[in-house]
Amino acid sequence: MLQVTNSPFQQDQVELLNRLLPTLTEGQKIWLSGYLSALSTVGAQAGAAAPSSSAPAVSKEVTVLFGSQTGNSHKLAKKLSGKLQDQGFQVTLSSMIDFKPNTLKKVQNLLILVSTHGEGDPPDNAISFYEFLFSKRAPQLDGMPFSVLALGDTSYEFFCKTGIDFDQRLEELGGKRLAPRVDCDVDYDEPAEMWIADVLASLGQASAAAQAPTVVGTSAVHGGQSSEYSRSHPFQAVVLENLNLNGRGSDRETRHLEISLEDSGLQYEAGDSLGVYPQNDPRLVDDLIETMGWHPDELVAIPKSSEELSLKEALTSRCEITVLTKPLIEQAAKLAPGNELKELLAAGREQELREYLKGRDLLDLARDYEWKGVTANSFVSLLRKIPPRLYSIASSPKAYPGEVHLTIRKVQYENHGRVRYGVCSTYASERLEPGTTLPVFVQDNPNFKLPSNPDTPIIMIGPGTGVAPFRAFLGEREEMGAEGKTWLFYGDQHFSSDFLYQVEWQRWLKEGVLTRMDVAFSRDTEQKIYVQHRMLEKSKELYQWLEEGAAVYVCGDEKKMAHDVQAALIAILKQEGGLSEEDAAAYLTKMQQEKRYQRDVY
Repeated sequence: MLQVTNSPFQQDQVELLNRLLPTLTEGQKIWLSGYLSALSTVGAQAGAAAPSSSAPAVSKEVTVLFGSQTGNSHKLAKKLSGKLQDQGFQVTLSSMIDFKPNTLKKVQNLLILVSTHGEGDPPDNAISFYEFLFSKRAPQLDGMPFSVLALGDTSYEFFCKTGIDFDQRLEELGGKRLAPRVDCDVDYDEPAEMWIADVLASLGQASAAAQAPTVVGTSAVHGGQSSEYSRSHPFQAVVLENLNLNGRGSDRETRHLEISLEDSGLQYEAGDSLGVYPQNDPRLVDDLIETMGWHPDELVAIPKSSEELSLKEALTSRCEITVLTKPLIEQAAKLAPGNELKELLAAGREQELREYLKGRDLLDLARDYEWKGVTANSFVSLLRKIPPRLYSIASSPKAYPGEVHLTIRKVQYENHGRVRYGVCSTYASERLEPGTTLPVFVQDNPNFKLPSNPDTPIIMIGPGTGVAPFRAFLGEREEMGAEGKTWLFYGDQHFSSDFLYQVEWQRWLKEGVLTRMDVAFSRDTEQKIYVQHRMLEKSKELYQWLEEGAAVYVCGDEKKMAHDVQAALIAILKQEGGLSEEDAAAYLTKMQQEKRYQRDVY
């Protein structure tokens, strides 16, 4: 506690500090200390009569590079660039794939914002720069100031790996950190803001702007940003329709949702995603409360909020309870009365911990370890917010003004002796009736857009629900009267029951909006046939389309399908183009750089 008698603060300032300081984590206290130190340094430099020759002024040129799969890093990079402009900096904002690596040596200050995709991989538009930086061609950076913001998800083993790799490599090449790297979980807003403030302070936030701000480089702000609704302030959208797309006899359930955006101001383009905040399954919530011996109506404090809710409401609509992460286990071990959970974290048991985390949830944790006596408030304080689920939009805004459509397949399976339910897919399947509301926001995806020239041929590869954005693409092209050829590869299990949007594809084929379509129904043939097999069967025609300048789009499963499709493209380039493995890979890289090979994979 601060005392007025021995501090330089006024009474009202003391009261503010005494309310704030006890709420800060150790990490926040460290950051605040560094931030104030940087401000002090900048202020001293600004107030000096003349700069010392041994302490040159910070350059006003800043390069902001982003690597983004779903658009979060891009959005934050634009926000950072705007703040830098306001401070008088000359800003070059660029996607990593558009940045010329041989100019890296000339960069004055480098700020990197990058997500990690899949199992520790760089996002598609960061791959070429990542490979350059780790090659022998990478230059020595001779003290170049840099800082990295890493986006990730703690439920993945290789949390923020791409950002960590960039941070370490830039240091190895001789760069000097402007501010420490910050690793963000799915709830990234607050730590990202802290990193931006730290970077601004280190660059000289308190100094007077020396010149007019300038921005060089990419991407105007997406039109949808004019709405008051966003990821942190979602719109409560009314569900207009909720239909099962699968026919009788299918063992799958795929929901087609039609959602109203009326009066929201939200805008989107074909290729964008819709963020949805779901609710947890009430069966799981009830079982967890019963196992822990709590009362559902007990009031609990919501983490990082002044809000109090009943325990049942908090576990249903605010807190993630279906995923276990290592940071959560580390915090939980401090609360657990027994030592078993602490022992799971012991050195040498890393593989055992990884195996335990895989496919289990908080109910498993409560049942497997002794938790009696842990209060509901203590437990809830450990939990992170339910992260939004992103779905590729399945409608064209030109074809359906004021609406947005989604294609969501229900996830349900048995694991570790219990039936598991996908959080958002089960919510959509079982509890989203027409007339109910759903918290949503638009996620701009600049890495998955139709060619600017409507005459450009496009090849779309989207098995299962991966076909969703291609319904949007064709709807958009129909409304525009585009003349470019279109080719769709689609696959699922059974023709009779699993052919999503069949009537629409057939109409577009008849009317010429869809030039050709190849399908693969894996369970209708003795040998399973997938979309990559259909591509290889049509290798000659497909290669001809590529040579004519066609753009290729892939949407769907990242773990297997996307890799198989890429392997098929490489095989086609080798077979039909006579290229080596290396040259075929370079061909695809060039297509990526030209925005002719785009993926929306998850």
